[in-house]
Amino acid sequence: MSDPSSAAPVVLDVWCELECPDCHLALSDVHALRARYGDRLEVRLRHFPLEKHKHAYAAAQAAEEAVVQGKGWPYIEAVLARTAELARSGEPLLIEVAAELGLDAEEFDTALIDGRHLLIVDADQAEGKAIGVTGTPTYVIGDERLDGGKSQEGLRERIEEIADRLLAGQG
Repeated sequence: MSDPSSAAPVVLDVWCELECPDCHLALSDVHALRARYGDRLEVRLRHFPLEKHKHAYAAAQAAEEAVVQGKGWPYIEAVLARTAELARSGEPLLIEVAAELGLDAEEFDTALIDGRHLLIVDADQAEGKAIGVTGTPTYVIGDERLDGGKSQEGLRERIEEIADRLLAGQG
């Protein structure tokens, strides 16, 4: 008999960009999903910076630096809470948020200059394009892609249905 608590978590990839107001709205769904599933659902942010948002690419790189410094999700959530300000201020806001969270702001600045996280962002974006992601937020769970860029209504319920089915299949 297998122990269901030792089963691998279901993976939910959230294709997102940090200058996207819809991605900010999607955070409430991410929080609700985490509360419901805990460790049984692994939520992974995947970068999909859109050309229409001129600071999204730098924000994605900064998010990766936050991961390296141990505060990936807190940083992502803090930047998403300030999408309008990011659109106006750009990279200085990314450095400011890092400092507010107690991260090494100078290292953020250096990371944005030297491009050390470019490959991760480019790989995410290329994978997103390959599977048909065209906007953000887009969710991928199991083998299903759900587009939240047009409307997020009903998406959390659909994600829960899929997660429940996948988790039941593990037992």
